[in-house]
Amino acid sequence: MTDVSAGTLAEMLDERQHLLEIALWMFGSESTADRIVQETYRRWYALDDEERAGIAVPRAWLTRVAGGICLELLAAPGPLPGPGTAEAPSPAAAPAPRPQPARRPAHQQARPDRAMLVRHDRVARRFAAACDLGDTAALRAVLAADAIVVSDGGGKLRAPVRPTYGADAVARFVTSLLAGRPGTEVAVESVNGRTGLVLRQAGRAVAVVGVSVAETEITAVWIVLNPDKLQRWHRP
Repeated sequence: MTDVSAGTLAEMLDERQHLLEIALWMFGSESTADRIVQETYRRWYALDDEERAGIAVPRAWLTRVAGGICLELLAAPGPLPGPGTAEAPSPAAAPAPRPQPARRPAHQQARPDRAMLVRHDRVARRFAAACDLGDTAALRAVLAADAIVVSDGGGKLRAPVRPTYGADAVARFVTSLLAGRPGTEVAVESVNGRTGLVLRQAGRAVAVVGVSVAETEITAVWIVLNPDKLQRWHRP
């Protein structure tokens, strides 16, 4: 199933900034504002598919929810409960750690074959060029027929909820997500030891893209949008 209802990356980032500005205006604290925005998105994801589909203007809904959370905090001061908070198990209930196999010496550990890395680099750069141009046909040409794309917003961005399957759907998804990104720099960099993409605005990473390659085709696209996971990718 294709889920591009979240809009383009530029739209998602603008939406998140809009919500942060509302919370900052109310409280003046970046940490509190970030928690308010996270709680806002938690409530969005708590809706079922039918409820989300029935919201004509998600940004307006999110704005109302963020404002409501601010009013809740003002009316009853106290820490904002974090999403998914659960009581930690007692030490007695914690499972015993499993014995770990001995690590092989570094010189004996498996290393990616150089020819495979070169092939991955070549395919990933074709993908990067197509992304930079917003060329759906070129993207489709480099994707395997059963390709998949998975995005991770970490509940801090209104990213698509489900994986997207199939070369045509993946190509449309990627061009839709990365379209309309004024002021965004697209850099080809090492991602988890292999060639990938990093998108930045004013030096701040807004997305990191990794790909899985088989022969000359991309079988999977992994897009990280979660702001918490992007901090180490920022550049001065």
